[in-house]
Amino acid sequence: MKFKKLGNTDLDVSLICLGTMTWGTQNSEKDAFEQMDYSLANGVNFFDTAEIYSVPPDANSYGKTEKMIGNWFEKRKNREKIVLASKVAGPRCDWIRNGENNYNEKNIGKAIDGSLKRLKTDYIDLYQLHWPERSTNCFGRREYEINKNEGEWNDFETVLNSLNKFIKSGKIRYIGMSNETPYGLSKYLELSKNKNLPRMMSVQNPYSLVNRTYEIGMSEISIREKCGLLVYYPLAAGALSGKYRNGQMPKNSRMTLFKGWERMINPIAMKAYDEYYKLAKEYGITMVQLSQAFVNSRPFVTSNIIGATTMEQLKENIGSIEIKLTEEMMNKINLIHNNNPNPSP
Repeated sequence: MKFKKLGNTDLDVSLICLGTMTWGTQNSEKDAFEQMDYSLANGVNFFDTAEIYSVPPDANSYGKTEKMIGNWFEKRKNREKIVLASKVAGPRCDWIRNGENNYNEKNIGKAIDGSLKRLKTDYIDLYQLHWPERSTNCFGRREYEINKNEGEWNDFETVLNSLNKFIKSGKIRYIGMSNETPYGLSKYLELSKNKNLPRMMSVQNPYSLVNRTYEIGMSEISIREKCGLLVYYPLAAGALSGKYRNGQMPKNSRMTLFKGWERMINPIAMKAYDEYYKLAKEYGITMVQLSQAFVNSRPFVTSNIIGATTMEQLKENIGSIEIKLTEEMMNKINLIHNNNPNPSP
């Protein structure tokens, strides 16, 4: 396994991070335990979760994933071996704290205390804002549109001051953000420096062969400011495995079970998947190996959050760390990308 520093902290996190969001819907606690055991045994020391998991999010699935992780910590007695990341849910989830989900000190405090209880730990290593409180373009939205009904939201300095109190209390060690834009990232970093406030150590955004939008306005900031990307959807919600090619729609796959991921299988994306499939076959590797190796190789990536519903998937994802892309392969990847730019943001 390879390791990188989390931001400018002293924490070494594995380049592969274990994603957990299906635990409680598509995966049982037994599955979760097996995944965590295997991951740790194979060098993965970084787990990512959120209070809102499992997905799709609703009142019934809320907190299920964190409880499974907490039960594992309790049974295995190995909390100190894991760098644990979780997230506070933002606005527009009425079933969480009666809809009081803006990022003020009160709500963040309730979220942290709830996560600590479910996770059966007294600290969280990396605590992330799951999505911006303000209205902006994320979750597949390409363009920023002014929302005249946006309403009030806590400014960046207020949020950092609130988070600082929980860092000082020892409940969280470091902070990060998720689903952010260049504006949000730069504002947080600027205020941290000028106001002597805690620094954002990471950004958790989507990134894959079919969604390289992070490279446009975020990657340079990540490199220069040492605030690296924690990649989610490296396989475009499973589509880069190739399982939806040729009109296939496998039983119990995400696209058949749930709504909301249709953008991953639009016609332009399907054309790109065919081309990446052919490229992987040309070099004697799978689409999963090609896709994960690409993400793993990016200099602005701190860790690649993998997700699996089967052990076979988990093993292939972790094993991708051994795949090296040649300059020739990268040139061919970039050619496909240039002909099919970012079809699945």
